[in-house]
Amino acid sequence: MAEYKGASSESGRAEYLKKKREHAKEALEKEKERIVQENKTRLGIMNNKFASHIDVVEQQLKSTTVGLVTLGEMKAKQDLLAEQHSKKLAGAVDGKEAERRREKKQSDAKAKKRLAKQVLSFGGDDEDEEEGDGNSSSDEAPPPSKKKKFGKDPSVDTSFLPDREREEVERREREQLQAQWKAQQDKLKSEEIVITYSYWDGTGHRKVVRMKKGNSVHDFLNACMRDLRGQFTELRGVSTENLMYIKEDLIIPQHYTFYDFIVTKARGKSGPLFSFDVHDDVRMTNDANAEKDESHAGKVVCRSWYERNKHIFPCSRWEPYDPAKKWEMYTISDGPKPK
Repeated sequence: MAEYKGASSESGRAEYLKKKREHAKEALEKEKERIVQENKTRLGIMNNKFASHIDVVEQQLKSTTVGLVTLGEMKAKQDLLAEQHSKKLAGAVDGKEAERRREKKQSDAKAKKRLAKQVLSFGGDDEDEEEGDGNSSSDEAPPPSKKKKFGKDPSVDTSFLPDREREEVERREREQLQAQWKAQQDKLKSEEIVITYSYWDGTGHRKVVRMKKGNSVHDFLNACMRDLRGQFTELRGVSTENLMYIKEDLIIPQHYTFYDFIVTKARGKSGPLFSFDVHDDVRMTNDANAEKDESHAGKVVCRSWYERNKHIFPCSRWEPYDPAKKWEMYTISDGPKPK
């Protein structure tokens, strides 16, 4: 009866695994042999070190021992010779160390002497020139022409050159100005503003909340959530991350602060983003370059409601806030712009 041996791929894989195991086994055996050989070599080196010391002591013991001696005398003499040999070796090492230190001191002294000569080289040149002048006068020869030395010109502007004192003064002034600017910005961020918003679930529910200019949109939505949960039961299981803040038809990310919009004078599609009070007389169109005290109440919307109604006006008009995008005209409809 024929025996099923499996597919050809399975047999090839088994052959590959068999060869792989054989190679691994050969590599393991070679590594074992290398370790054994290395251990033998190290043991031989250590034995040679101890053998050299022991051979010297034994040779001295044989040469100094005459006649019969007791075992105690033999051991005492052997210990004495071993101690003397160890001291001799230690003395040789100390001698080499002392010789090395002496050579280092000599080299340091030579280096200092060479440096002193280099420092005094200008004085030597002057003395050589004076000696040369004396010899020439005695021989009645014309005096050699001296090199003309150039001094500093006080009228030249050197403010571009590096100056440690000036740089230190400038650094302190920069730090002082930076501290003043930071204090001013912190004071501005701590100012309170009144924000009018409308919770939007198809109809508007206008509310008012007090915040600081340095608070983020996330902090603002937290405050709105605390104010709305008691009145709207559908918000009891909703977290702040599931709320959206819509200002002038733009979806504002939660990491922005109100201070960011106030400082940059940011504008949206239908009004300024830096104004948080409300005026109901916003016109159909308005020039965005002319500052107007007209804005809409921002909308607080549940994200799930927006996903269900984003194809319907006014949700279809909303788009994410892009600080790089500029709005030339304020509009409150998607119709054609007036000419």
